[in-house]
Amino acid sequence: MNSSSSNHNSAPAYSLDDIRAVLFSSVLSDCLDQCGVTKQAMPSRIRPLDLAAVMVGRARTAAFMEVYHVAEGVNPYELEIALIDSLQPGEIPVFACSNPGRVAPWGELLSTASQVRGSAGALMDGCVRDIKPILAMGFPVFHGGVAPLDSKGRGKIMAIDVPIECAGVAVAPGDLIFGDADGVVVVPQAIEKQVLDLAFEKIKGERSTLQDLRRGDKLADVFARYGIL
Repeated sequence: MNSSSSNHNSAPAYSLDDIRAVLFSSVLSDCLDQCGVTKQAMPSRIRPLDLAAVMVGRARTAAFMEVYHVAEGVNPYELEIALIDSLQPGEIPVFACSNPGRVAPWGELLSTASQVRGSAGALMDGCVRDIKPILAMGFPVFHGGVAPLDSKGRGKIMAIDVPIECAGVAVAPGDLIFGDADGVVVVPQAIEKQVLDLAFEKIKGERSTLQDLRRGDKLADVFARYGIL
């Protein structure tokens, strides 16, 4: 049994489809702030390959160690293959790279293998390559740069399904990952229901705020009415 299923036994209050259809990263970031958790948004260098992509799913984590050679007879992709082959629908591989600019651990082959298993996308603080075919297949990838560098001889996964820091943000197996054109946020499971409750309620208020602004109401009056900005 993989980590995300063992750590997320109770049925979630909201489906991934509901979250994808209604929410966006900025409202989730605001609601995390409201809960006093202010460091779960990825830095601005983590960007989507496709600005139209919305990525929502459960984290499957991998910790990369920087290396400079591959010993004879050693398969440097062993844990990488194990993670991808064990993906379940709605899961997102999250790669934390110790030297992100030196390695592109994600490309067309991993995207293809992940997509056919129902993965919701991929997230890494390292680089991505093969971007034209990935864009053509419509698989969401959020990354820290674009480069042609293979991970072989540069980085090796040392552990999977363990707590990591990706781009400085804590990610645990099974955490909710949400990415869109504005960036990526990670919602810890311990406060997930609280954050989502707030987010769905905030969306209702934002819709009313927009409606009132569009009819010409003053921003000050609308803010006083709903407390949303």
